[in-house]
Amino acid sequence: MIAPTRVQRWRLLTQAGFFILFVIAPVFDIFRYDLTRGHAILFGFDWRLGLDAFMAGKVGAGEAASNIMLRLFLPILGGAVVFIAIAWRWGRLYCGWLCPHFSVVETVNRLMRHASGKHSLWDRKPVPAKKPDGSPFVIDARWWLVTVPVAILFAALWAIILLTYLLPPVEVYGNLWRLDPTRNQFIFITAATIALSIEFLLARHLFCRYGCAVGMFQSLAWMGNRGAMVVGFKRERAADCATCYAAAGPEHAACEGVCPMRLKPRSAKNAMFACTQCGQCVAACDTVQRTAPAGTLLQWVEQKAARQNESKVSLTGRRD
Repeated sequence: MIAPTRVQRWRLLTQAGFFILFVIAPVFDIFRYDLTRGHAILFGFDWRLGLDAFMAGKVGAGEAASNIMLRLFLPILGGAVVFIAIAWRWGRLYCGWLCPHFSVVETVNRLMRHASGKHSLWDRKPVPAKKPDGSPFVIDARWWLVTVPVAILFAALWAIILLTYLLPPVEVYGNLWRLDPTRNQFIFITAATIALSIEFLLARHLFCRYGCAVGMFQSLAWMGNRGAMVVGFKRERAADCATCYAAAGPEHAACEGVCPMRLKPRSAKNAMFACTQCGQCVAACDTVQRTAPAGTLLQWVEQKAARQNESKVSLTGRRD
């Protein structure tokens, strides 16, 4: 089995790689929809539905319908089937390992934790003031001077990137370089930056849980499969959680302190609906229990082991 800390290094690499792809995809015409041309571009080639020929009277309705089916509905349906099949077995793997929005969520989480001791302004209680290895976690209000500007910069970057998916990137970046965007470009970037800044600072977790259709469909597929991969808790060793700094109370558990979605990894699956399978809780528990002969209490499980973990116990030994 790959060590949890090594898994986290691989996860950070996949996140960084996909974020770079998200930025450069429109620049290199890997994928974008060009409003000026009125059609999509895929890997440098025009991706049309073939309706121009129909409007010009060159093809009949049957051929036009066939083009729409082959060039639009079948690719979308095929991609959706593969995507849902992955989610059915492994859950929100895309969210935790690839999604460029979630990488921003995690970055802002870490900065906000430094500034306030909490992942979110809406959290009622602070997370542990130390890392899973027992070293102190620096909390200083001056980190707000970093947190807020970084969130706004991410929002502006996202606004610009989203615009390049709709307009020629050369035009967008060229206008910005000359500090001379068009009126519509300025309105779009400004409005999107404001909206995303509010979301990144105040509502990023709510968006991931309830506002993102991609995440919601993954969760629904995952919840429908009782044998899907899930973070399993060795409930027969629940008392060993006392060796964690959870001894001060369940809210101080290391696994909960690192969860970017602010979940309780030892809970039953139905309480982990928004789990992104990032595995940070597994890595944290492995670090805390590194000297325990029996090893970690949390691990990824599938099939029969996953079904056995549907009902987990809390620190007190009661079923959740």
